[in-house]
Amino acid sequence: MELHPAKSSKNRGFTLLELLVVIGIIGILAAIVIVAINPGRQFAQARNAQRWNDVNATLNAIHQYAVDNNGIVPATITATPTNIGSGGSDIDLCESLVGEVSGISYITAMPVDPENGNWSGACTSYNTSYLVSKDVVTGRVTIDALSSELGTSIKVER
Repeated sequence: MELHPAKSSKNRGFTLLELLVVIGIIGILAAIVIVAINPGRQFAQARNAQRWNDVNATLNAIHQYAVDNNGIVPATITATPTNIGSGGSDIDLCESLVGEVSGISYITAMPVDPENGNWSGACTSYNTSYLVSKDVVTGRVTIDALSSELGTSIKVER
């Protein structure tokens, strides 16, 4: 019985062409998986979820403040949508909501935008990058996250 030369014990293994074909197929499958997962979109969705959380937490804190103050929201909130922060033209809600001065805390720290906001750990220097306003007729408070991604609008009012 004669063995074929390609099947002898010396010549076992894959040819270069077979290896290149398998590597090419694995590369194509990996590219398809990366496109399907789309990590950039996943990160943008995670940041938007954080923005929804932040907007709702801030709005809940404002309403808890109003409950304790006979339905009156912090006086610094105006009808014009204005950034929540400690800057000169910003609306500073930290003293009212975090309670560093009053001792009454409705929220542990001011929620800030995951990309554009900053929180120093104190009410002296922060920027949420969220806008707040109050309708003068209905008294409804609106908070808007301007930096939302993927074409979604994150705006909550109560």
